Amino acid sequence: MFNSLNERIKKLTVVDISLVKFSAFFFAIIIVKLLPEILNINYSVLIFLVLVCGAKPFYSFWFKK
Repeated sequence: MFNSLNERIKKLTVVDISLVKFSAFFFAIIIVKLLPEILNINYSVLIFLVLVCGAKPFYSFWFKK
């Protein structure tokens, strides 16, 4: 399953990936507008989540051969 997804991802350009990131960003804005309580999450929790979610892609991009 992941091999076929990897083959499909190879067809994407940098612009396509940027557009996916923007759509995720705007989706997050919609969620926050619908549930404003999310803004009360502690910053340390958000920083932790960013680091945990970004660790694998960072490693794959910079260190994996």
